[in-house]
Amino acid sequence: YKKIGTRVGVDSADPHQLIVMLFDGALERIAVAKGAMERKDIELKGQKIGRAIALIGGLRASLDKDKGDDIAINLDNLYDYMQRRLFEANTENNFVYLDEVSGLIQEVKSAWITIPLEVRMRTHS
Repeated sequence: YKKIGTRVGVDSADPHQLIVMLFDGALERIAVAKGAMERKDIELKGQKIGRAIALIGGLRASLDKDKGDDIAINLDNLYDYMQRRLFEANTENNFVYLDEVSGLIQEVKSAWITIPLEVRMRTHS
């Protein structure tokens, strides 16, 4: 049911909602990865961190650097940092890095939700 609900949500979401869904998906996967890390479930940890990295890649791919000006470039750099930090969290088995990335995603998501529609349109395609 969760997969069907997600598929319906994606099909009916506007581009702005899709960005929020990417933020939420990354946050969920990081939380599961942290739990797996604490339980020493290496396989699940790696899977969830890999998926979080991919979702952040989706955020990077959605940036429109031609229309987004410095905001899009700064977000691209931040997303790149998040991806590298998640990779380090996985290889070093360090949940502090997971918390750091979760905090960064929360900040960007909060800002994304509050900025005017026309600015969002220029930043992400």
